[in-house]
Amino acid sequence: MTVLGLWLLTWGIALALILLGEQLAAIFGELSASNPLFILAVYGPGIVAVGLVLWHYGRSGVGGFLSRLALWRLPLVWWAFLIVGVPAAFYLGAALTGSIDDPFPFSPWTAVLPALASAIFLGPIEEFGWRGVALPLLQRRFAPLWAGLILGVIWAVWHIPAFLLSGTPQEAWSFAPYFVGVVSLSVIVTPMFNASRGSLLIPVLFHFQANNPIWPDAQPWDNWLFAAVAVVIVVLNWRTMTDRDAGVTDVVPGDGRDRPGGQERAGA
Repeated sequence: MTVLGLWLLTWGIALALILLGEQLAAIFGELSASNPLFILAVYGPGIVAVGLVLWHYGRSGVGGFLSRLALWRLPLVWWAFLIVGVPAAFYLGAALTGSIDDPFPFSPWTAVLPALASAIFLGPIEEFGWRGVALPLLQRRFAPLWAGLILGVIWAVWHIPAFLLSGTPQEAWSFAPYFVGVVSLSVIVTPMFNASRGSLLIPVLFHFQANNPIWPDAQPWDNWLFAAVAVVIVVLNWRTMTDRDAGVTDVVPGDGRDRPGGQERAGA
């Protein structure tokens, strides 16, 4: 993925919001999940990814790329982790934090519906870039474990502007635990992605679960718990996580040995 283009789009918008906050707020409103500039910044990885696929594979390639949203087959143990394990980590983290008894933050309860809609259509669109393009390309050069770690660092660093802007959840969080948590989530979702044969749907649902507004606030313990989960998953899947031939490398299904630009896939 063109890292420069991604950084210019997302960090450029963030810099404008920092330097011209009052002026932009007068035009677009205060910073929130519904602010169009904030949405554009969050969509940065997805926009860059679709643009790259269009550039290298054409419109039919974009169709093939998006068809990966229909890949839903995944071993039951991974589905169980996605549906039950992720929220369990948040509830355990909230118990350790002391926030598990906090009142439900949506009143009336129907107010949770737009929050859920935002959670599924905002952050998870990042996955078009992270697991849609970046992870397959990284796995052409690295084993899944190292590809997941590298992408996790990029993913975490990309979020830095959120810690500098008022009105974001990250404003109240510490960066170090968050960094550990994001890298851990990247490692965790990597074998799920490969087990699903390159599904875009699975990372999107995983990202949604990680951002689900229903779960209690578990900062910073949720990050440390996901780090522990990542270690367990790596140990249990050591053979495939360290095998360079075990990772899905297709950006568009069937693109085989050719990466964007026509270079031969490393390790094939």
